[in-house]
Amino acid sequence: MPSQDATYAPHIVSLVRETWENRASTTIARNPLADDSWSDVTGAQARAQVDATAKGLIAHGVQPGDRVAILARTRWEWTVCDLAVMTAGAVPVPIYDTSSVDQIQWICEDAQVTVVIAERTSHAERAREVMAQGTTPVREVLVIDEGAMDALAKDGSTVSDAELEAALATVGHGTLATIMYTSGTTGRPKGVELTQFSYTRHIAGMSDEMSDIIQEEGASTVLFLTLAHSLARLVQYILLAGGVVIGYCPDSSRLVPLIGTMHPTLLLAVPRVFEKVYNGAEQKAAADGKVKIFRWAAQQSIAYSKALDTDQGPGLALRLRHKVADALVLKKIRALLGGRAHWAVSGSAPLGDRLGHFYRGLGLVVLEGYGLTETNAASHVNRTDLAKIGTVGPPLPGIEVRIADDGEVLMRGDQLFSGYHRNASAYAESVVDGWFHTGDIGAEDEDGYLTITGRKKELIVTAGGKNVAPAELEDRIRGYALVSQCVVVGDAQPFIAALITLDAEALPGWLKGKGWEPMTVAEAAQDPRILERVQKAVDRANRAVSRAESVRTFRIIDGDLTIENGYLTPSLKVKRARVLEDFAPVIDAIYSGKHQAG
Repeated sequence: MPSQDATYAPHIVSLVRETWENRASTTIARNPLADDSWSDVTGAQARAQVDATAKGLIAHGVQPGDRVAILARTRWEWTVCDLAVMTAGAVPVPIYDTSSVDQIQWICEDAQVTVVIAERTSHAERAREVMAQGTTPVREVLVIDEGAMDALAKDGSTVSDAELEAALATVGHGTLATIMYTSGTTGRPKGVELTQFSYTRHIAGMSDEMSDIIQEEGASTVLFLTLAHSLARLVQYILLAGGVVIGYCPDSSRLVPLIGTMHPTLLLAVPRVFEKVYNGAEQKAAADGKVKIFRWAAQQSIAYSKALDTDQGPGLALRLRHKVADALVLKKIRALLGGRAHWAVSGSAPLGDRLGHFYRGLGLVVLEGYGLTETNAASHVNRTDLAKIGTVGPPLPGIEVRIADDGEVLMRGDQLFSGYHRNASAYAESVVDGWFHTGDIGAEDEDGYLTITGRKKELIVTAGGKNVAPAELEDRIRGYALVSQCVVVGDAQPFIAALITLDAEALPGWLKGKGWEPMTVAEAAQDPRILERVQKAVDRANRAVSRAESVRTFRIIDGDLTIENGYLTPSLKVKRARVLEDFAPVIDAIYSGKHQAG
């Protein structure tokens, strides 16, 4: 184990413990109740719960270095178990709660998991099926909803404080903090190894850069992104260490009412959430016969934000229009977001200029960031003192960036991963001469702010030799209210096309706003009026690219791309290879001329 650098905390637990000691009698976390109110947890209560759970794990035979999986939705108990596993000297291994038996089996086998902490009976059934197969070291499945937390606290009552501290003393900078499995857009997920130093170094740097947000009076957030994903988990550690009150939302369908009772100052989300809020507000306006007012107000918000980036700023006429727009529309969206949120952090996919300016214009600055599991979730983020919409910001402290000749973003730094678990060959392929090859294509401006234009492996090369990055087109088309998912195709083909799915949740409200008759998604996919509207969305997206890169035709495909049917990863990334394989007949028909252009 490397020697400790006193500049940084020895491990995550020490960072959180210090904050909880300083906030022993004040709220540090909140659990949702059935009526969307909250049950508060103080720093002293949190410390006691973590220590009791850690002692229980020790009583159940968990040793320093053992691997303990957490299979649960985002909730306070997830965090308690995560920190308890570390306190016991063991290594937490997150598993997405949507994972199949095969996926759980692979992670448990690869990570050599001995104990699984599951949330629900349905999760436990999958884990027990894996245990019954006998191909993994899993010997026990503990179920939160079946009283596991109380049982662990009771079983751990015989473990002394000295035994607990001795277990924690085995943890240092060089200790493996976790094995985070990539979401697996191609092939089996790889286990990314991150050390305690990777986290404590990263948390220190990010806490300094986010000090305006963390140190704000009454700072709080509602956390609903899955903690099995590296971004939510890292940001949670930063907020816990900074004393920001976190309200845990395990069910995304309850997000809006819980935000309404929490009144957070900070939002952490992915672009699809910001799209849904915008589209939902537009649909409500349409249903109320006020869609023209909404769209006018949105235009003023965007124009106002763009003017903030000019030397002269918004003019008097624009300020007056913006004030009217705020009174009519924008303040209502702020209220929907709790009324106090003026900062948001967005990652996982590009947000897009339109939404970035719209939200800043209504008073919510979305700090877009970028990173991969291998970079410990975040390598870049926009700053509160200078947020450049359309970029993912400059690198975080300790991270060096280089743009390769082919445009690939390369990085190195102490925060980056130490290896792929039991996969040295994959690590050797991705880290060359100390530089991690991200697989993303990007460019830096004069201030070091990075813009990501696409994935290197996803670049489409048309028959005419034109390189097309599909992400920009897909993100713009997906921004239309009726569109759920979009996959741009055309590799080795004479032109670019797109596979599009309709948003089943948005469709009824959209139709009502138009005064049209109700219809199913399948009926809408064939309706000429719907096709015309989607074509307009495609045309708008095409304005951002050259003629050779533009989408010439599209097909609306049956159903949707979801986590449940295996076309999306748990972090909502499209599994492009699977889509191309399963919808090959549709793609072949596009290029064989069997259908007319959409």
